[in-house]
Amino acid sequence: MDPRIREHAEIIADHSVDLEEGDNVVVDAHPVAEDLVVALHEVIGDRGANPITTSQRTGKRQQRAYLRAADDEFDTPEHELALIRNTDVYIAIRATDNVTQTSDVDPETQAAHQQAHRPILEERLSKRWCLTQYPAPANAQLAEMSTEGYENFVWDAVNKDWEAQREHQEHMVELMDPAEEIRIKSGDTTDVTMSIDGNPTINDHGEHNLPGGEVFTAPQPDSVEGEVLFDMPLYHQGREITDVFLEFEGGEVVSHSAAKNEDVLTEVLNTDDGARRLGELGIGMNRDIDRFTYNMLFDEKMGDTVHMAVGRAYDDTVGEGNEANDSAVHVDMIVDMSEDSFIEVDGEVVQRNGTFRFEDGFADDV
Repeated sequence: MDPRIREHAEIIADHSVDLEEGDNVVVDAHPVAEDLVVALHEVIGDRGANPITTSQRTGKRQQRAYLRAADDEFDTPEHELALIRNTDVYIAIRATDNVTQTSDVDPETQAAHQQAHRPILEERLSKRWCLTQYPAPANAQLAEMSTEGYENFVWDAVNKDWEAQREHQEHMVELMDPAEEIRIKSGDTTDVTMSIDGNPTINDHGEHNLPGGEVFTAPQPDSVEGEVLFDMPLYHQGREITDVFLEFEGGEVVSHSAAKNEDVLTEVLNTDDGARRLGELGIGMNRDIDRFTYNMLFDEKMGDTVHMAVGRAYDDTVGEGNEANDSAVHVDMIVDMSEDSFIEVDGEVVQRNGTFRFEDGFADDV
């Protein structure tokens, strides 16, 4: 086994989920990620914890078969909910043998299924959890890379000094935490403001998401004003959505479009009331992620990007007494900030053309 796989497993156990003796652990993974699953079982056994492996979240072939055979009405599966309730640690491993496996499942069916699983999502988020990536060949193909090249890319981004990354990102946390308003401007297509007053900024250094490499917070749900062109594509429900455009008034999406698969975007926004509001603003800061790979777990961490998510706000990004946006969905979308762009925090430019104020090469005024 590649020693980087065992290093990956140890980082998950010791850094991301703080694995303890006696923990009940669910490892949710596609069979193509078997090597990482095996390495995790070795570590789990060494720590005296108790593993079980499922493919509920990432086994797309059986999910496709079920959703195409089912109608659009779903109940929350109580046996799955019971499993998560009795779990201390939940580890989800992204990997697949076909990135478009669910592309022929009706978006309305997928949205209804996701809504029924909302109590399970909420239960998972209350546990010690980690979402990570195994470099499977299908994911390499989507990234337009060789399998070996993609393996190097993934493990360079994952197996790193996370304490040093935390210290680098803390500069941005210190700028955002006391702030009231943020403005994101990119070219002639994106100009949006939002209040983050009283909401904490989280330093993501490889705990819940591995790789980490972002700072993020929640906008006040009713405060978002302006328009955004998300000029980097995303894959959702096995479909590529490109050039997503959202216009906000009073925090709500009042107009939307997409160059490709707009119907999928529409179904996301129609999931529930919260799906038309932002639940997250994130700023990418992982310089080891230096290319776009059609994988949001990595792409949203690039240092010259920002991302915004429609839907659910994470509880730890909402300050006491502030409103938390609530939804069954959380869908991230990315804006390229590498050219003709800036981020303002309370009127002060803190990033210009992808370079932060505290990095070499920052241009205070251009």
